[in-house]
Amino acid sequence: MTAAMWNLIWQSTLQTLSMVFFSTVFSVILGLPLGILLCITSPMTQGGLKPMPALNVVLGKIVNVLRSFPFIILIIILFPLSRVIMGTAIGTKAAIVPLSIAAAPFVARIVETSLKEVDPGVIQAARVMGSTNSQIVFKVLLPEALPSLVSGLTLTIINLIGYSAMAGAIGGGGLGDLAIRYGFQRFRPDVMAIAVVVILVLVELIQFTGNRISSRMMSRR
Repeated sequence: MTAAMWNLIWQSTLQTLSMVFFSTVFSVILGLPLGILLCITSPMTQGGLKPMPALNVVLGKIVNVLRSFPFIILIIILFPLSRVIMGTAIGTKAAIVPLSIAAAPFVARIVETSLKEVDPGVIQAARVMGSTNSQIVFKVLLPEALPSLVSGLTLTIINLIGYSAMAGAIGGGGLGDLAIRYGFQRFRPDVMAIAVVVILVLVELIQFTGNRISSRMMSRR
């Protein structure tokens, strides 16, 4: 293994981390308000602060459709959008757009589920104290659901690492691209093995960190 190849592995790792970081941020920006809406408009739970069955059904259908899309197909469909936003349809920057859109529905469902798991008694106590719906959401539901949200965010990041590897199949850059172009197409099983090991290490580190943060939040209650 030459120094140039190790440098390429390092650059590919940085590309993967960049894709995952920015797509996580944007998916949370898109998915968090959507998940809150799914929860508060639900007519069937205590979290349904403002039941709106029709809106809830529409939002639910949109989330389900987006979650059902195969990621490779979603990337191809979003080529024009990536070109408009990023100025290109290939490379690390372009991959952030489909990664964010693919993860946003997953984040929305995580947020919805986490908020619905909050003890209904806490919500009722906030109502008795005269809290508005927005106060209940931001001062009661979100803080109470924070450990669960952290665990869900950890799963989202791990999924994005897997998605970023698939993005490499169509020129998305990162470790997936490295494994395909150098490991598979140039018959370098050692490069492919290293790329896989790096991905596994990243997943383990993120899972460990997420578990520790969530556990500490739970212990401080």
